[in-house]
Amino acid sequence: MRVLFAGLPEKSHVFTMVPLAWALTAAGHEVLMANAPSLTDAITGAGLVAAPVGSDHDLHRDMAVARDSQDEDVANWSSLGYGDVDHASLLARYRISVPYGFARYNDPILDDLVGLARDWRPDLVVRDPIAYAGGIAARACGAAHARLLWCADVYGQARATFVELAEDMPEDQRADPLADWIDERASAYGVRCDEELLNGQFTIDTLPPSLRPPSDLRRLSMRYVPYNGASVQWPWLREQPKRPRVCVTLGRTNTEAYGGDYVAVADILRALSRLDADIVAALMPEQAEMLGDLPPNVRAVSGVALSTLLPSCTAIVHHGGWGTFSTALVNAVPQLALSTLVADQELRGRTLQDSGAGLHVHHTDADADRVADLTRRLLEDPSYAAEARRLRDESAAMPTPHDLVQELERLTAAG
Repeated sequence: MRVLFAGLPEKSHVFTMVPLAWALTAAGHEVLMANAPSLTDAITGAGLVAAPVGSDHDLHRDMAVARDSQDEDVANWSSLGYGDVDHASLLARYRISVPYGFARYNDPILDDLVGLARDWRPDLVVRDPIAYAGGIAARACGAAHARLLWCADVYGQARATFVELAEDMPEDQRADPLADWIDERASAYGVRCDEELLNGQFTIDTLPPSLRPPSDLRRLSMRYVPYNGASVQWPWLREQPKRPRVCVTLGRTNTEAYGGDYVAVADILRALSRLDADIVAALMPEQAEMLGDLPPNVRAVSGVALSTLLPSCTAIVHHGGWGTFSTALVNAVPQLALSTLVADQELRGRTLQDSGAGLHVHHTDADADRVADLTRRLLEDPSYAAEARRLRDESAAMPTPHDLVQELERLTAAG
């Protein structure tokens, strides 16, 4: 069969899709990964076939100007289940997120993506949960349609809550910014918005079931497989650490999109250096350049894939990003997440802490001494490592991307 991946135009989101695209390719299926032109090198670098569509978005420019937007209520999609939120709060999120987020990601690629789908005729479209252009393209060409999550399914949960709450509203107060936007954009292709278009016919979920929010949507479990782009197993990584190793990493998104990190990295590293541990700061070059002189037990490295580093680590301190969170999870590494409120970060941090496999702190509460104290807890209390191993085992029991291929073939054939 032919499978078209429609990713959000962000590198980290594309990386989430790569292992499943590999598995489908290895099984003999034709795979195209459609995305904005700037993602072409990231896709081809993974050994996959890129299909550049449309133009690149300009959202990062505004993100850097509005750094505080990550902590505004309308950016927080956690705690949006029925009973957690009212209709007005959800409506406010859609009224902001549709024009200033969803549309700016999707509108630049929509026309070309639909054209590609109609020309290439995929049997299955696998898309990012907020790459709604992929849903329109699937409907426009008659393909089966799945979402592949890079998050806890807060967007599916929020949508179900919104629809249920709207039923109790007077007819003249049932505004639906998401459906209205989809209808407006999709009408040119003979497509109308419905809940299946928004949520897919099924959803591929890589979170262990115990960490997922409730959902009535059809879900397929798939084990998270880390892909970090170009990776090297450096010689020092093959040496067994003589004492606990703590990874500190803040990802790429905050630096690249929001103009910088939200915590004082140098101060945190100095505080962590007081622990009886080796500290490895896995940073981008521009982050590392700002550190100055480092204590003897602190090493700053660039170009080190987390999938090669975390197997040797006893704990990790990070920014709450999906790839880092999931890579630590499948390597049974207790986590301290210093996150913003954007997307599902609060929910994942809270469920991680409730599971006993880590701790979560909002970045404004992440002063250096507190981070060091919480990291010490992760190192000294064996229950965190035990619960991290439980989550790793739960993840390992889920189907691999290879295992999932046959089920995708069956569901696609069923329409």
